[in-house]
Amino acid sequence: MRSSASAEASSGWDGSRFAAGIGRGFAGALIFALPMFMTMEMWELGFSMDRLRLLLLLVLNVPLLIILSDRVGFEETTCWRDAVRDAMVAYAIGILSSLVILFSVAVLKLDQPLSEMVGKVAVQSVPASIGALLGRSQLNGDVDDSGESDDPVQTTNYDYPGEMFLMALGALFLGLNVAPTEEMILLSYKMTPLHALAVVILSLAVMHGFVYAVSFKGGHEIGDDVPRWHTVIRFTLPGYVIALLVSAYALWTFQRFDDTAASQMLLTTIVLGLPCSIGAAAARLIL
Repeated sequence: MRSSASAEASSGWDGSRFAAGIGRGFAGALIFALPMFMTMEMWELGFSMDRLRLLLLLVLNVPLLIILSDRVGFEETTCWRDAVRDAMVAYAIGILSSLVILFSVAVLKLDQPLSEMVGKVAVQSVPASIGALLGRSQLNGDVDDSGESDDPVQTTNYDYPGEMFLMALGALFLGLNVAPTEEMILLSYKMTPLHALAVVILSLAVMHGFVYAVSFKGGHEIGDDVPRWHTVIRFTLPGYVIALLVSAYALWTFQRFDDTAASQMLLTTIVLGLPCSIGAAAARLIL
């Protein structure tokens, strides 16, 4: 938190910073959610998705956005009220950007039933709102004369629960891109148990190598005195479990488990677990 003197010195710039954050939020919503805006299955979910499951997704998105905005909001947050404000702004950006894009590509039309229009916008607003906040951290271009970032949000060293939250967020965000598609079901039907085992091993290897074994920005350096299995037990395996749980939730939300055998549900979860695990690994690097 900044000192009062520092806050007063920079108070004149708060409005411009917030406006710049709004612009980056719209750009982030478009960049990160555009694949879902252009996906037929996401359009169909707008009128076919179970309304209770859609409502649960919308409700769960609120605390997710609040926690995320506390870390990478449109401007520096000093209390939870600021984080809630940024989260609501991001949600509004997600709704507005969904309306604009869906109307532009003729997915939404004025002669459609109101319930269908609301459903299509609602389901698209979730990834778009997350993208709005992610755009805040990825599209930051404010620099001062010294060449250093003039933005008040700084890189954060997250605690262990924070790391797990970021993994869940990354898994959800990337998983939403592909969970509604028919390809997840098709791939699971084509796979044998040996294929499933190969996907699990590949997911774990990519997840571990992407963040914890390779020295990327934001990654976890492995010191010479730290056993190699430490990061596997502490981060990679829990992260993969989180990715699988998020996969199962996304598939259930989009009704991919309806009238499906347990073995097929497991295979579909493992298939979706591959992109979700990559999303979980990449979230720490992005944020």
